[in-house]
Amino acid sequence: MFEKGHSQAIVEKLKEDLYLFNRGEYFDSYLTMGCTPEEQDGETGFRFTVWAPNAKSVSVAGDFTNWQEGKPMNKVDETGVWTTFCPGAKEGQYYKYRVEQADGTVKWKIDPYALEFEVRPKDASVVKALPKKKWRDGLWMANRKRFKIYERPLNIYEVHLSSWKHHEDGSWYTIPELQEELIPYVKEMGYTHIEFLPLMEHPLDASWGYQATGYFALSSKYGTMDEFQDFVEACHLANIGVIVDWVPGHFNRNDYGMAYFDGTPQFEYTDPNRANNNRWGTLNFDLGKPQVQSFLISNALFWIEQFHLDGLRVDAVSSMLYLDYDEGDWIPNEDGSNHNRDGVAFIQKLNKKVFERHEDVLMMAEESTAWAKVTHPVHEGGLGFNYKWNMGWMNDTLRFFEMDPLYRKHHFNLITFSFLYMFNENFVLPFSHDEVVHGKKSMMHKMPGDRYNQFAGLRTIEAYRMVHPGKKLHFMGTEFGQFLEWRVHSGLEWESLNDPMNHAHSQFIKKLNDVYKNERALWELDHSPEGIQILDADNTEESILTFIRKGKKARDFVIVLCNFVPVERQNYKVGVPYSGQYEELLNTELTQYGGTWTEDQGVLKTTKEPHNGQPYSLELILPAMSVVVLRPKRVYGVPKN
Repeated sequence: MFEKGHSQAIVEKLKEDLYLFNRGEYFDSYLTMGCTPEEQDGETGFRFTVWAPNAKSVSVAGDFTNWQEGKPMNKVDETGVWTTFCPGAKEGQYYKYRVEQADGTVKWKIDPYALEFEVRPKDASVVKALPKKKWRDGLWMANRKRFKIYERPLNIYEVHLSSWKHHEDGSWYTIPELQEELIPYVKEMGYTHIEFLPLMEHPLDASWGYQATGYFALSSKYGTMDEFQDFVEACHLANIGVIVDWVPGHFNRNDYGMAYFDGTPQFEYTDPNRANNNRWGTLNFDLGKPQVQSFLISNALFWIEQFHLDGLRVDAVSSMLYLDYDEGDWIPNEDGSNHNRDGVAFIQKLNKKVFERHEDVLMMAEESTAWAKVTHPVHEGGLGFNYKWNMGWMNDTLRFFEMDPLYRKHHFNLITFSFLYMFNENFVLPFSHDEVVHGKKSMMHKMPGDRYNQFAGLRTIEAYRMVHPGKKLHFMGTEFGQFLEWRVHSGLEWESLNDPMNHAHSQFIKKLNDVYKNERALWELDHSPEGIQILDADNTEESILTFIRKGKKARDFVIVLCNFVPVERQNYKVGVPYSGQYEELLNTELTQYGGTWTEDQGVLKTTKEPHNGQPYSLELILPAMSVVVLRPKRVYGVPKN
């Protein structure tokens, strides 16, 4: 079974690891599988270990062997795993597996556990050991445990790494260059976190990274594992968190990758209808298979632990929850239901294992249906995520803002409906990459009217998102009102900032982010009904919505007035809880943000006239197409707490 020279300790440890791997309980499987450095009989090299249960034979071929035939690997009993030690193998050398598949066909395959790959269009795996980084972000990691994110500001800047900025010759920025420019930019703009679209190895730019071939490797077109570790550390030292999109539902079907690795359904389902993902042209992971569970949960923990990530945004959760989510034939459960029980059980197991080790990380679900309890604990029957993208809020809000303001009063329920369910889950409010591609137009271009009204609408929708309960996510380019929709092969339109209106909008987003981060009322009770009090949600005729956002302390509150049509309202009355003086915290129509108001309305004094269910009221001018946020300046009767 093993070549001569193996120590008994190595043999026993390998068998122990593979026993857990085959039971779906080995969550550090990357420490055993793939290529790992080893010393044997005084010779240094690497051990190569791969799961291919139905292969007739497997060899590893590379710069350290005869490429044509390679070095034969030994099958470890009935584990389905093949292994061999290659003395002289060194970091940076290339290799592949020569797999004689179940029917005798020979295929050259990548290592599913490879930590690095050749730069495309080449596809060989690269010999690499795990970096032994000495991290310097201990304070950030300690604070992450101490201050729970539920009661903290979370304002995410979503980034596609290779199209954020390009050099003049069209080449994109390297990770070290992004470290020098992206991190200071995000900090200056006031975001709390960066979220990257998938960074794992993938062959097609147009997939944006969502069709991965190498799950344990940073894409070679971006840089090295070591560089990305340094990037994350630099983010943490700048008090910025890092999240990465992760795709455990489906994988790239290219022949050199994991697809039918040993000639039989291995990583994918046996049933072709369940294996084939027709919508995305990929293959679905068999989420009920123990070895696949070991692979995927190990991968989630690999990215969290090896890169000190602050969270994963789990893509396409709906496709894992339903048997009929895809296009094409499907077979219901014996009771006629359409739930993918394997997928549900896997998701619950994934979240349980991640939170057992790291209770302070973010596990965010991109889930587009009405599945209940997505962010509830597994022991309560939930899926176990701690956040979910609020796709319903996003779709309703965009539909409302894209229509002519003349008709908005007839569709005001699109704005108010979210208030009926906003505490059912822990929500993130996303304006993501998906909303600014494929002819959907950029966020600025979605707004109706001339250029001035488009920016007024964009300021209003952005401010409304910021004052609505829930954490926030913003795709790159929207912060300065880019006109063209996102193009994966081009950098953002940074030259737009030379236009006064784009520059003003950038300054507005910077101010908005600052207001959000500094006002406890906008995030401290995000997931509790105590964090909001509706004043008037029935003013459909004027298309005005008013409410109070609250923090834990009675004095931590703001009054929010949203005017969703381009009509100024004079002498507008709003109810407030305490007598005294109020002032504007935010007015989206000030000239420095691109509006027409040269100054704010100064100090606003209350009258003892009940309104909106409040004991006092005040009057102000509500600018056309705007959001005004008021805060107490000097008020009386506030309980001490």
